[in-house]
Amino acid sequence: MITPLSSAIFGLIGGLVRGIVGLVKSRQKKKKFNPAYFLFSIVVSGVIGLFAGMLLNSDYKASLLAGYAGIDLIESLYKIGKSKL
Repeated sequence: MITPLSSAIFGLIGGLVRGIVGLVKSRQKKKKFNPAYFLFSIVVSGVIGLFAGMLLNSDYKASLLAGYAGIDLIESLYKIGKSKL
């Protein structure tokens, strides 16, 4: 069983990996880097990983994946909602 703290840590790691991938992509496309958004997405990834680990009561892989993919889901939902306004 995974502890809540380790769920959050693995969620943060997943978010950090996702953030680094996004950073590399933005550098290649010469886009502006927003450090506040970068940190926010990592924190949200940790929270998502924490809840995923607690809900699934599984190993670290679920929290890691939830941290990586979860912020993408939230971002997509935000963009959909914003476009409907």
